Amino acid sequence: MPRRLIDLSVPLKAGIASDPEYMRPQIEYQDHKQTAPQMADYMGVRVDQLVDGEYAAMERCIISTHNGTHMDAPWHFASTTNHALKPGGEPAWRIDEVPLEWCYQPGVKLDFRHFEDGYVVTAKDVEAELTRIGHTLKPLEIVVVNTRAGERYGEDDFVDSGCGMGRDATLYLLERGVRVVGTDGWSWDAPFSFTRKRVAATGDASLIWEGHKAGREIGYFQMEKLTNLDKLPPDGFEIIAFPVKVHRASAGWTRAVAILPE
Repeated sequence: MPRRLIDLSVPLKAGIASDPEYMRPQIEYQDHKQTAPQMADYMGVRVDQLVDGEYAAMERCIISTHNGTHMDAPWHFASTTNHALKPGGEPAWRIDEVPLEWCYQPGVKLDFRHFEDGYVVTAKDVEAELTRIGHTLKPLEIVVVNTRAGERYGEDDFVDSGCGMGRDATLYLLERGVRVVGTDGWSWDAPFSFTRKRVAATGDASLIWEGHKAGREIGYFQMEKLTNLDKLPPDGFEIIAFPVKVHRASAGWTRAVAILPE
């Protein structure tokens, strides 16, 4: 059957506003000429004896598992999870414990680009969007959220752009069997700059990371910094999103791809 692939992953790139400044990746590029002396010395030959006087291009990176398109594990949100499913909960899963079958499932897109920056999406908003697109959620479907942030990636205001998923919106998905979600924003939650103002105005610290913290009640895995969600239909496609298996880590870099029938 003819298929079309859409890349949902941003490139890991230094020098752009992909994260708060203190979290941005650093990449040192070494070309074929720069690495040649080291290899020549190791092999006991002259550099000019190497083909074209070259060895290998390579890169050295200083990065977090939360740089670039990545998948967060429940361990990122809290030390325990599934309190709504098991008395006392259980230890939160790490990224190397994600069930692989959860990472290759039918996809559903919720289009929330019309919400203003900092808006906190509610369960009613999710329900209304599902009604609009005529979709009933099924267990293990991968739900991705298209926000205004997708068009701002790499720009100075990216981290502060887009809406975020609130606690009840996240639980709405989880209670219906969704276990992998994603967003084109920097965070599944509303930008921290807006949350800080809400906490200052209300004194309610439970507003901090409320969408993420829903993972303490029901464990789920969450992708951030997706791209090209505007190219997806509401449903009728599949998503493949296998995270890098970083031992006992809170997240793993992920090459997320959508598969659409032609």
